[in-house]
Amino acid sequence: MADKYDLLLLLERPYEPVFMERGRKTIFDVPEKFLTERYRMVGNELLERFGQEAGRRISVTDITLPDLHIPMQLPRKAQFTLCIPAHRFMARRLIDIFMAVNTIDELQSVAAYAHDRVNPYLFNYALSVAVLHREDTKGVGLLSFVQSFPNKFIDRQVFRHLREECTIVPEGSRMPIVIPRDYTASELEPEHRLWYFREDFGVNLYHWQRYLVYPLEATERRVVFKERRGELFYYMYEQILARYNVERFCNKLPRVEPLNNLREFIKEGYFPKMEWPPRFDNTKLSDVKRYQDQLILDIGCLQRWMDLIYKAISEGSVIDESVNRIPLDIEVLGNIIESSEASPHRNLYGELHNMGNLFIAYAHDPEHRHLETFGVIGDLSTAMRDPAFYRWHANLQNIFQAYKTRLPPYTTKELHYEGVSLTGVEVAVEDSKTPNVLKTHWQVSDIDLSPGLDFAPRGNIFARFTHLQHTPFTYTINVNNESETQRFGLVRIFLGPKADERGQDIDLKEQRLLMIELDKFAVSLQPGENVIRRRSNESSLTLPIEQTFRERDTKPDSTQKSEYNVCACGWPHHMLIPKGLPDGLRCELFVIISNYDKDGDCNDSAAHCNLREQLFPDNRALGFPFDRLTRLGVEHLRDFLTPNMSLIEVIVQHEDRTDHCC
Repeated sequence: MADKYDLLLLLERPYEPVFMERGRKTIFDVPEKFLTERYRMVGNELLERFGQEAGRRISVTDITLPDLHIPMQLPRKAQFTLCIPAHRFMARRLIDIFMAVNTIDELQSVAAYAHDRVNPYLFNYALSVAVLHREDTKGVGLLSFVQSFPNKFIDRQVFRHLREECTIVPEGSRMPIVIPRDYTASELEPEHRLWYFREDFGVNLYHWQRYLVYPLEATERRVVFKERRGELFYYMYEQILARYNVERFCNKLPRVEPLNNLREFIKEGYFPKMEWPPRFDNTKLSDVKRYQDQLILDIGCLQRWMDLIYKAISEGSVIDESVNRIPLDIEVLGNIIESSEASPHRNLYGELHNMGNLFIAYAHDPEHRHLETFGVIGDLSTAMRDPAFYRWHANLQNIFQAYKTRLPPYTTKELHYEGVSLTGVEVAVEDSKTPNVLKTHWQVSDIDLSPGLDFAPRGNIFARFTHLQHTPFTYTINVNNESETQRFGLVRIFLGPKADERGQDIDLKEQRLLMIELDKFAVSLQPGENVIRRRSNESSLTLPIEQTFRERDTKPDSTQKSEYNVCACGWPHHMLIPKGLPDGLRCELFVIISNYDKDGDCNDSAAHCNLREQLFPDNRALGFPFDRLTRLGVEHLRDFLTPNMSLIEVIVQHEDRTDHCC
């Protein structure tokens, strides 16, 4: 019987034939008919040659071969993106094939056969989706996408040095190849100050993982239709923009300017220095005519879709495909804007999110005159590298806020937890005697890229990259339970800037859109005073760097309870805290404890994911209590407080030093 973890070996060395060595001297013994035409004529010789030094052989069951003519329509060396409808159709077909087989043995055989025939990016996406959603592959943590396809994330020059090192130097003596800290632009480009955020591996993997957990299309309904999918789409990007804008404050830059005028020039260029084509400064969006991708797009469609969505918000309802009116809520609105199969009427309301990405991605060559592929924003695994990504999503967030601001403010009764009060909050950094001062610095870490180096000598080869990191800290929260019985609460912790980009104190109307959610967890409250201590690395919303860049050939710890963690869907923990300033960024730390019985359990989940058919474990709106405008008379966060809330000022201080990861 096949081992489900062996499926991960098929995500390594994506362009090499499936019969070549994978992992640690492991090969797949495939039937000769599984070989492509190029290798079939010398099949016995090849299988014998590559099997001689194998320490482990995986026997692949001979099966009836699947029909791959639809997935194979995308050339092997082409780029793949979920934003292009034709590519999604191919991906849907391959997902269906992988989901339909009955056993792990059959899945392994079908995947082994497809591996050498289907575009590697398409193959990786479809198999990853199947592994995350099949009942018999629960607990299988995916290989990091950076490790499978380092060419998508790393400078071409570094990639050349990686190959040189592993070709010349034997394993055991190889040195990590250093990726420059800021290689895509110079200090003359102000937007480059955000390189550590936009180009961070973990940040981009977080974005990509969303589309593995929430595929846009699949025949099996449960794969696409998950509870609160649309709201999670809204909140993911709301939090990304909040974090990005606070990082801009940390770099003396104003908030991102929404891309509202679709006919304007995009002033921000971007030169990724990888396999992606660049976009020059002041490139204008225009109609797209890319016949090879079956794309004939009029930029006016984006405006028409936006007008229809704004109209639906003002009317409070949308029209579904049966021409019935259904009430509009954040779930429906998110599904419309994301435009998955969960959209009530895709033909009417269009594909605003995906097509907006494509118009920007093709701005450099909209008619394919120069035979260029789409830009970095067109690939959802790398889109967050592009400054224009944030401008487009700021525009989409304006649409969401047009809906949110129509909702009535929360009353004090809705905010209050009767009989429970917060009497004090403090944060303390490890080995520091100064409370309420958070510290960040640079850190270098290594990642093994050998799984993605096709046709190169075997053995580990590491790249060394620099990323933001913070000193671990602990929250101390004092809570008074005024009742005589045990009660349960749900704690939410947020961090937001106290001043805007001009240094002026910010009012709550603006500040609520800049509040970063740091943690959410359930607590037991005994009668009387309770002291809650929570370490920063316990955050239910983040993934540790060790898990973001999972080592290959490892299985998840048997003590690991959270399916959320196994599926690697969470904000990278090293980016939990914004960079801050050398002299300190003034922020406010906000803590609220609400009624657990009403809000639900969040110990083993996060505000970014919901897998399989589970109920989402938080009954409140995502972003509560900052997801709506505040009641009349409340201008600042201090005026918003009820007894079950607490607010303190904290300083985020950046030290320009570099530590080495353990």
